[in-house]
Amino acid sequence: MNKMEYLSIFGFVSVLYLIIRVDARAYEVNGIDQSKVGFDDNYVVTWGQNNVLKLNQGKEVQLSLDHSSGSGFESKNHYESGFFQIRIKVPPKDTSGVVTAFYLTSKGNTHDEVDFEFLGNKEGKLAVQTNVFTNGKGNREQKLALWFDPSKDFHTYAILWNPYQIVLYVDNIPVRVFKNTTSQGMNYPSKPMQVVVSLWNGENWATDGGKSKINWSLAPFKANFQGFNNSGCFTNAEKNACGSSAYWWNTGSYSKLSDSEQKAYTNVRQKYMNYDYCSDKVRFHVPPSECKWNN
Repeated sequence: MNKMEYLSIFGFVSVLYLIIRVDARAYEVNGIDQSKVGFDDNYVVTWGQNNVLKLNQGKEVQLSLDHSSGSGFESKNHYESGFFQIRIKVPPKDTSGVVTAFYLTSKGNTHDEVDFEFLGNKEGKLAVQTNVFTNGKGNREQKLALWFDPSKDFHTYAILWNPYQIVLYVDNIPVRVFKNTTSQGMNYPSKPMQVVVSLWNGENWATDGGKSKINWSLAPFKANFQGFNNSGCFTNAEKNACGSSAYWWNTGSYSKLSDSEQKAYTNVRQKYMNYDYCSDKVRFHVPPSECKWNN
């Protein structure tokens, strides 16, 4: 075994250990029987209807991207806080230019948004990009190289959104934290948002800055999704009710990462993060103000 193989195995074992450590806390988050929730209970197809296939009595959905169209779906409800998760298996092999997305958005020119975007690439090089928009302003990208092949099997991706923080999880491991620092003059997503999932053509920017285009001879590209339950506070609730600690995701234990989550988060950032806008001195000669609160 050479040095690189040893480091790769060691890194995987380290993450596996941390997943086990945080799993007890995450069970409360993920302890919903997803098998009883079908696609039609919470979601509706919004575009590319001919490229959407419902499987296993609506417990699984496959989106396709071909030369004619991509496809997507969104939640029936708008939310103002909650915990949102879905299981995803992204398209395999060479997916340069193909984007698989799972995100919250309020839409419009001054939208709030929280993104997971899987940026296709040559086999084995796919990156996960996260971003946070407030009042239409994004440019808060972070990129992560996953410790597994997300095209081989389903993995769980989740977004916690409460009055204290936004946390993005991969298989119960926190990979990004965006804190509510409105008291310090920073913006924080607060508009009602829907859950949106899509598979689309991002070849103008997604891979190598748009240099690597989609190989259409490999189309159609197919991504599969499971687990359609959302734990969220609907927009039509009483004013300010969605920030109430009556909802488990708003309780004090979710106001910050637990000790084991913090260790897992630090480990992932050190070993697998390969881009952070806060460290990009070419784009930002002075780091954006929120960076000192979120790193």
